[in-house]
Amino acid sequence: MIDSVRSAFTLPDLRRRILLTVFLLVIYRLVANIPVPGVNLDAWLQFTSKPAGDNQVIYFLDFLSGGAVRNFFFFFLGVYPYITASIIVQLLTPIIPQFQELASEGESGRNKLSRYTYYLTVPLALLQAIGQINLIGLSTGNMAAIMPNFGFEAGQILPTMTTLMAMLGGTMFAIWLGEMITEDGIGQGISLIIFGGIVSGILP
Repeated sequence: MIDSVRSAFTLPDLRRRILLTVFLLVIYRLVANIPVPGVNLDAWLQFTSKPAGDNQVIYFLDFLSGGAVRNFFFFFLGVYPYITASIIVQLLTPIIPQFQELASEGESGRNKLSRYTYYLTVPLALLQAIGQINLIGLSTGNMAAIMPNFGFEAGQILPTMTTLMAMLGGTMFAIWLGEMITEDGIGQGISLIIFGGIVSGILP
């Protein structure tokens, strides 16, 4: 294995791809430590410091996000809205004639389908953000203490949109990093992003 690693670093292009992949994964982990605005972190951390058995759903989401849920970090949603959008587009492709035509057009058609997947990711991410925040409210029973300005009443719209845009931005940035890894790095970028999040959630 050591000989294989040494051989890989003797090839300039492969070495560049490996180093770029590692660099982008490091960027992912650094940005993942930026907290989402509008959250009372003291109240949230007090809740998440309880034993995992008290709320297994939150801790399962936290495991998949690499600790972003437990600390309400920038990548709270991960890349899962994009994965959901990809599944929906794949399921619709045999049903919608236009999608069938695009799928048969080769690279250009697949690029258009990928663009539609990105477009669908945005509303799905916003819906998932609202759903998970409401889930947090149900789980904690004290939504006002954790997110005092979240809601759609007068005076809450701007803070709410700031929180949602930050969560959406985290998802889209993670997807962009994954695409960069796929194009110029090693392996399937989105899968590496998910794997990196799970590994960081396991490590102390």
